[in-house]
Amino acid sequence: MSVAIENFVKTIYKDHKNNNNDTKPGNIAKKLGISNAAATDMAKKLALKDLLHYEKYQELKLTKKGEKMALMVIRKHRLWESLLFKLFDMSLHEIHREAELLEHETSDFMADKINAFLGNPKFDPHGDPIPNAMGEITTINTSIALADTEEEKTYTISRLMNDDKEFLDFCAINNLKFGNALLVSKQFSKNKMTQITINNNIMLLNETFTKNIYVNELD
Repeated sequence: MSVAIENFVKTIYKDHKNNNNDTKPGNIAKKLGISNAAATDMAKKLALKDLLHYEKYQELKLTKKGEKMALMVIRKHRLWESLLFKLFDMSLHEIHREAELLEHETSDFMADKINAFLGNPKFDPHGDPIPNAMGEITTINTSIALADTEEEKTYTISRLMNDDKEFLDFCAINNLKFGNALLVSKQFSKNKMTQITINNNIMLLNETFTKNIYVNELD
């Protein structure tokens, strides 16, 4: 399949599964930097290939075939992120940028080799689950957004859900990394801010961070 098709189904999958965003052609077009007409034409084309369901003015929904394609692309992307992070200690933004290019040029054979070299990882450096060779996510997600946590409880960071460079750079500088522990000191619900303590540093995070950092409660 072409890069354009793989990116199209991947964007629908991620918006629907991860962010529950609008998957109408206009919104997908905005995410991919293409015209609304081009997105609609692509949707109709992929519907004929049984990769998605298309109805005028309705959100796009992937078929089982389309979802598996999306997950296989995502598998390659996240394996590359894991390999680049391990070998070159690149930033989270850098590994994402490079994996966006490499995912489309990687065979299933190569993906399996990378997976074996890394020891069959379940998560990438962002904390995102890595689909298996069958295009399935077998891990159970129990994480919640930092915005929804309780005061005076300790959590571990399980996922960073934003690929923006400034977001990821801020997280790296302040040790907001996958697996690190933090204490939720105070929730300012009216102002949509959360005060946390991490590595003896106190910081106040706004909704951009609290809605995109996911955590699990520490026992």
